[in-house]
Amino acid sequence: MAPVFPLAKLAFLFVKQVARPLSSSIRRRAVRSVFFREKFCLPPARLYHWCEVRMKMYVMNLGRSGQSSTIPKLNEEAAIDLGANLLGEGVIFGIAVGILGYEVSRQKEKEKKKEEMEQAVIDNLESRINELTFASEELDTKLREVTRLLYATQHELKSKQGNNPAGGSQSSGAIMQAVSDAKSNIMSTQKL
Repeated sequence: MAPVFPLAKLAFLFVKQVARPLSSSIRRRAVRSVFFREKFCLPPARLYHWCEVRMKMYVMNLGRSGQSSTIPKLNEEAAIDLGANLLGEGVIFGIAVGILGYEVSRQKEKEKKKEEMEQAVIDNLESRINELTFASEELDTKLREVTRLLYATQHELKSKQGNNPAGGSQSSGAIMQAVSDAKSNIMSTQKL
């Protein structure tokens, strides 16, 4: 956490260093162009001067009385300097806000993509679970079918033994045949 404070100081110094040449170019432009001076440079300077003086008078308890106090106007040269500084720092501040806004929107987009990827993984897992559930139910059905075939074969064997009481070797051959038939039925159902 210690490197954050020096980086903030460094960024503040960088902004001040960049704002100086910008404000001096604005000052030169305001001296040359009457339109730029009257419409862009002087109004923010005069507003800032008026607010600053009014706040100082309020703090010193001079503006609270019922008397109307007039605020002296700022001379044009000081107003041009102040307006150029305000515009220069305003431009730098605007650029910084733009960069910050871009970074915030980029981070939101990154988070949105991350959430979409997570949702896709969740959807994929849910579909896989559904497939496995269906496969499990299908195997359950096949197991019941094999169990039914086994019981049917046992019943058939018992009924054959009941008809042929002396057939010991024939019954073991029939059992082998029934097991073979059950295996072939299982294999054929698994291939489906």
